[in-house]
Amino acid sequence: MGDKAHSSRAIRHLLRHRGIAATIPERRDQVANRRRRGRRGGRPPAFDTEIYRDRNVVERCFARLKQFRAIATRFDKLADRYRAGVILASLILWLREAAR
Repeated sequence: MGDKAHSSRAIRHLLRHRGIAATIPERRDQVANRRRRGRRGGRPPAFDTEIYRDRNVVERCFARLKQFRAIATRFDKLADRYRAGVILASLILWLREAAR
C-alpha cells in the first residue's frame, strides 16, 4: 500500500515485475491525462478501497510512535538499539491502552 506520492508508472511497473499487488490511489492529474488520451490512456490501475482503509491504522501507529523523541529523531546509530527503542515505545503504548 502506498499514498498518492507513490503513484507513478515506474513504481507500479517495478511492483508488478516483482509480483507485488499494489494498492495505491491515482493522482488527479494522472486520471485526467488517462481520460484525455481516451483509449490510448489504458485502463485505470486496480485499487481496493477496503484494503486501503487498513493503511490508516498503520499511519496512526507511526504517528503515536513518533511522539517518542528518540524514535522520531533516531538518536541511536546502531539498528539493534533503535529497534529496541521502537519495541520499548510499542510496549509503553500497548500498556497505556491496557490501563484504560
